[in-house]
Amino acid sequence: MTVELPAERVTEAMEKRLREIARNARLDGFRPGKVPLSVVRKRFGGQVQQEVFGDLVQSSYFEAISSENLNPAGEPTIEPLEKAPEEGMGYVAVFEVMPEFELAELSGAVIRRPVVEVTDADVERMVEKLRKQRTTWNQVEREARGGDQVDIDFKGYIDDEPFDGGTAEGVPLVLGSGSMIPGFEEGLIGAKAGEERTLEVTFPEDYRVDSLAGKQARFEVRVNSVSEPVVPEVDEEFARAYGVTEGGVEAFLQEIRSNMERELADKIHSQLKEQAMDALLAANPIEVPRTLVKQEAEALQRQTRENMAQGGQASNLELPLDLFEEQARRRVALGLIIGEVLRSNDIKVDRDRVREKVEQFAQSYESPQEVIDYYYADPKNLGPVENVVLEDQVVDWVMEQAKVEEQPASFDEIMNPPPKGEESAAAET
Repeated sequence: MTVELPAERVTEAMEKRLREIARNARLDGFRPGKVPLSVVRKRFGGQVQQEVFGDLVQSSYFEAISSENLNPAGEPTIEPLEKAPEEGMGYVAVFEVMPEFELAELSGAVIRRPVVEVTDADVERMVEKLRKQRTTWNQVEREARGGDQVDIDFKGYIDDEPFDGGTAEGVPLVLGSGSMIPGFEEGLIGAKAGEERTLEVTFPEDYRVDSLAGKQARFEVRVNSVSEPVVPEVDEEFARAYGVTEGGVEAFLQEIRSNMERELADKIHSQLKEQAMDALLAANPIEVPRTLVKQEAEALQRQTRENMAQGGQASNLELPLDLFEEQARRRVALGLIIGEVLRSNDIKVDRDRVREKVEQFAQSYESPQEVIDYYYADPKNLGPVENVVLEDQVVDWVMEQAKVEEQPASFDEIMNPPPKGEESAAAET
């Protein structure tokens, strides 16, 4: 966008600024406020010209985009035009604009809604998982079996030479856990405490340490002890360990079922939301401004560094910006599309749902009412919750527009879906 600033406007702005300087200027040989305008112009003319240009660019830029009904994305790049003083000033502003689009029909989109219930068998499997989490180990004098825990010392060799990371002492290892490379755990089946064994194994080709990948190795292993697992019974003591102090086993099982049903509902909601967002993106393939993508990618990069630092990892780790560009592009596009859905359908945030969401979140704290009071003490605190609710309302809108197919599934299929690549490969098979 080329903007021309007439000489009269430039001259008027410069003269006004020079007079302001003259009223306060302190120059040798002149009393304060009595410096002639010609002297001020000679002394400060260049500085004033730059300041006036900056001020006029700012005001005229917003006037120009308003008159042209433009919606910029990000800040412009300003290139001054070469002009003689009597010609005024001018500049070229280069900037991206927000895409203009109309929402496409979603009648061809298909949303698959999982139909799932938590069964008694699901609860039993969850209880079994909790039991195993509280497994204790009892030393035995017999030979080691699969599922036993052995305490071992080992030293590894490649071509009869020890290698870095191949030696350790007092390592607890559950046989059959897959913690070690193939052949290692199998080689200790039948061993007793005090026994020494030599294991000939081969590191996998895709082993995480390149220098060891595909190499044949020998491990000299000493078994210090063998222990068998002791899994606790499901009784009142077990229930108390998980915070259920009243109602015994029956109340504990009901608590487990309730938690599973809540997690299931959250997972189904998450899957429906992802499908709804995918449907919006597929139907509205808009070109997003690179400026906004870059800003979002930088925000994701910064957030990742902060999360890594909080997790005790090196926050100065090199994280190339292009790692985040695809996710940033999706988020920017969805933000624009969701904004258009809200605007064109006059969707306002549902205050009842906001309250429900706040109360639901507060239940995980010791003093729920304090959390609720915090959110409602300042409208700014409610902002993130309102955004979540608005997204949920957009999901509802998509579900009304698209074709929804119910898809029977099991609890495990929903809670532990295969990675997308594996899922598609399985479908092709």
